Order: sequence, then structure tokens, then C-alpha cells
Amino acid sequence: MQLRTDELEAFLLVVEQGSVSGAARHLNLSKSVISKRLSDLERTLGVLLLQRSTRRVQPTENGARFYEETRSALAQLTRAAETISQNSQELCGEMRILAPMSFGTLWLSPLLSRFAAANPKLNLIVELDDRLVDTEHARFDVAIRVTRLGDTAMIARKLAASRRIVCCSPAYAQLAGLPKTLDDITRHACLTYSNAPPGQIWAFQGPTPRSAPRVVTPRGQFTANNGEVLRDAATAGHGLAVLPLFIVADDIRAGRLINALPNETPLDDGIFAVYQRTPFVSHKLKALILFLQQSLSPPPWEDPGHQE
Repeated sequence: MQLRTDELEAFLLVVEQGSVSGAARHLNLSKSVISKRLSDLERTLGVLLLQRSTRRVQPTENGARFYEETRSALAQLTRAAETISQNSQELCGEMRILAPMSFGTLWLSPLLSRFAAANPKLNLIVELDDRLVDTEHARFDVAIRVTRLGDTAMIARKLAASRRIVCCSPAYAQLAGLPKTLDDITRHACLTYSNAPPGQIWAFQGPTPRSAPRVVTPRGQFTANNGEVLRDAATAGHGLAVLPLFIVADDIRAGRLINALPNETPLDDGIFAVYQRTPFVSHKLKALILFLQQSLSPPPWEDPGHQE
């Protein structure tokens, strides 16, 4: 029995994406090509692997078992290839990277372009999504996350700190005034980020390093799942926002936004590379993390003279 890796890859992605169209987008192929690869694989095995409906594709009992074993086998083949390739000191193969939208477009994209140019045999597959994604079952090698990381079963390597600021437009400040204390924030229109846990959105440093963070519950009628949308709303005068400097540093320097509460400091987020806990960490992943740590230290968005 001869199995083709492109058919196995198509099968794995259809299971993970839950649809033929999702796998086709991932591989930049037509749905007809993916469907043919699935049919050819089922014909070769003589087993129905997938149950198809108008809404979703799900693995059969045999398909679920075959998925787990195939995913494990392909991962072992990849590790074997990478182990051999390390002897040549060249990075090769494929690396799937998941990153948040704003950080990905503003800062990560040019860095990954440089990393790719320095490693022409390495195939980078980058997906931007602000939602938390199960990186194991989506088969990402690494996820870049901007958060205050709690307990996790995964490995997290810090790439940089992400300072945040309470900001608003000069026009909003002239119209509504500026808050003088944290309590004043509740009397202002606030712009909130929908993808973050409530306790992480408006948390501030306590009066001493050992003090518990102080949390404010913002109120407003403008919520978005993207930081750049919130920045644009803030510059348009719709209210106060707590946003990372990697999004608003240029706007602060240009005067489009101002620090609305300079005597209070929002808790920093961290920018982390997060990946599965495994006895084998690929050479290419180690190289990427080191490159990003060096490129983001110090954070370039905090340098007024930085030019990409």
C-alpha cells in the first residue's frame, strides 16, 4: 500500500478545519483538489474516513483513529528530517506560526520577512487571529501571544514587554475632560477589547510593588476585537481606551492621542512565544525565538527614531 503525503496532509487539515473549504484555503488549493485527495486516500485504504454534511465534515470512528496516528507519524518524520538537517546549519522544512492581528501586521510581519530572507530553505506559514486557538490540534508550531500569561501546560518564552497606556484624543479631552483618578474612569465613555478576559482589560499597578492590582470596570458603547479599530475610535474622539504602545506610540508622538491618566500605570502585558511541551524542540523554532527576542529588545515601538 502506497500512501501519498499530500493526501495525508489534506485529510489532517480537513479534520482540523472542519471543512474541505477551510483546508483548501489553508493549502491555497481548490476544493475540488482537496476532495479528490480525500477520495483517493479513502479508496487506497478501503475505509470511509470522513462523514460529510452540508455544514461540517467530521471523522468517522476509523477516521478519528487514523487522524491521531497519522498526525503523530508525520510529526516524527518532521522531527527526523530536522535532526538530520541541523548538521548542515541550515533551517529547512515548514514552520506554522499563529499571531495576533495588530502585532502581526505592525511588527511581526517585517521581522518574519527578514527571518525568511535569511533562511531561504524554510517555508513559513503565518496565520493572524486574535482569538485563542488550540495550537496543538490546529498544528501550529508556535503561537505569538500578547497577554499576562497565567498557568499553562505549554512552554512560554518571553519575547518582550508590552506597555499599555490610557489614551484619548485631544478633542475628547476638551469635550469631556480628563480623569484624575481611576474612579473617574467609570464616568467616561470607554472603548473595550472583546477578546481579553475582563480582569485583564483595565488593570492597574497598585501603590506599591507588592500591592494587588486595581481593576476598573469600563463602561461604554464601543467594543471591538481588534486594537487598531479601538485606536481609530479613540482618535475619532469616542472615548478612553487602554491600548498597547506597539499600536499607539506613533499616535502619541504625533499628538493624535494623549496620555489621559499619566499618574496611573496599566499593568504590562508580555509578548510570548508559546508552544507545546515536548522533549524535542526543533532547531528552527529555537532560532526563530532567539531572533525575535533579539529583534524586540528593546521594543522598537518605544524608540522615537525607529524606522523599519
